[in-house]
Amino acid sequence: MKHDYGDLCAAMLRTGLLGFGGGPSTIPLFRHEAVTRYAWMEDEEFGEVLAIANTLPGPIATKLAAYLGYRLKGTPGAVIAVLGHILPTCLAMVLLYSFIQFFSSSPLLRGMINAVTPVIAVMLGQMGYQFGEKAVKGLGIYAAAGFFLISFVLLELVKVHAAIVIVLFLAYGAFHYKLLANRKAAGAKKGERGL
Repeated sequence: MKHDYGDLCAAMLRTGLLGFGGGPSTIPLFRHEAVTRYAWMEDEEFGEVLAIANTLPGPIATKLAAYLGYRLKGTPGAVIAVLGHILPTCLAMVLLYSFIQFFSSSPLLRGMINAVTPVIAVMLGQMGYQFGEKAVKGLGIYAAAGFFLISFVLLELVKVHAAIVIVLFLAYGAFHYKLLANRKAAGAKKGERGL
């Protein structure tokens, strides 16, 4: 599939313009652009990229933009994607700076923010459900529930940093993948001996 700078720039402008509420609220928008609209990657790869991006310092949205741009068009693509994503916000901040006092006390704006917050929560919940569904398909219901419980305990009760939890699960995933590869290889050798 051919990728052009126009599609990349348009996708990043949309995430920048519609990503109201900060980094986490833009994640479903990035997923929609990269997986659904343009099919630049599969859902599983997006989940892996998101997990790795969460472990790195800095805003999640700019990391996702940079990764997508670099993946599609190398360094120039990364620069264009990041600029396309942050430019709408930068321009809005410059243009609206003089109105900050009015907007901060405006009941209209407060109502708009209160109206958008549930939409963002639903979008994040929907994405979480879809990733959970894939985890159940790949690991089974008991393992997926166990991992959910472990991550909940580590994040909410023990207060381990999210990056450490993600690295632990990535390490387990690598170990699990290696274990499955060894079992397949052993099964193939056993099958050859049986012939």
